[in-house]
Amino acid sequence: MSMFNKDTTFGATFIGFAVSSVCFGVLSTQAYTYIKRYPLDRPFYKALVAALWFLECVDQAFIAHAIYHYVVTNWGNFLVVQQRAVWTLIMQVTLGAVTGAVVKSCFAMRVWRFSKCNVPVTGLIVILTLAQLGWACVYTVKAFQLPDLAHVDDLKLVGSLSLALGVATDIVTAAALCFFLRGLRTGYSQDDSLVNTLTIYAVNTGILTSAISLCTLILYDIMPDNFIFMAFYFVLSKLYAISFFATLNTRKIVRGRGTDGEHATMPTFLMVGKATRQQGNFDPEATTGSHVEVTVQQEVSITMDPINSVQKQDYMNAW
Repeated sequence: MSMFNKDTTFGATFIGFAVSSVCFGVLSTQAYTYIKRYPLDRPFYKALVAALWFLECVDQAFIAHAIYHYVVTNWGNFLVVQQRAVWTLIMQVTLGAVTGAVVKSCFAMRVWRFSKCNVPVTGLIVILTLAQLGWACVYTVKAFQLPDLAHVDDLKLVGSLSLALGVATDIVTAAALCFFLRGLRTGYSQDDSLVNTLTIYAVNTGILTSAISLCTLILYDIMPDNFIFMAFYFVLSKLYAISFFATLNTRKIVRGRGTDGEHATMPTFLMVGKATRQQGNFDPEATTGSHVEVTVQQEVSITMDPINSVQKQDYMNAW
């Protein structure tokens, strides 16, 4: 770092912390929405949501500690960049990579289902995901060995490989989903409309995270003498978690119901009136002001179109 600039170093990381705090708020809102909307969802999904939220909570705490260390504890001490990086700033890299790997693995399982168990494509996504996680761990280990924070650009090769693998994973996942969804078209407008909706969601899942990953990669390579790339990386893992939570929370919109395989049951209504009708006949004796409790409970299940119903059920469950 040839010349220290507090605006592009501590200022940039502080802005990144502020934006990541907003993203964590959105993430927490999504998690709360999921809990309220899908109380009967599968335990696996519930545990996954809880684990991702906890990881991002710890990640945000690490970012906050690092920012506090540099802009509060060492306020006005610009020589702090010539000391070893604070441990929370380094560990945040690994936490972000773990969150991204978990989300990408879930998207890989979606590709597996939509592709009817296509091993090469799903395997490629899994390999890219694990490779990125591996390089992120290597970056973390080497970062602890740096003599000071100013030499963070010495890890440009390792960091660039990890970020590039993340971009590649997002692109391959979105492209695979679009390709396999396109093969599910039946020629009927209702079925194809659903396929188009799922395709849009698949593209939106990867486009934002890919853009942020690419920005982080470019900034890290062309401006190694500042910390602007850190601001983008602070936000990246939360965007992965948000995209996954949003996918879970939009199942009622896309599919018309929540938990896979559940039946919607209308609640029991308590009706109080001054007259009773039984089998269409009016009982005049019931008009004396007596109150009658009528309990109505009705099971309502969703019936799919007979056209290609088995295929539609397959990719509805896959979503």
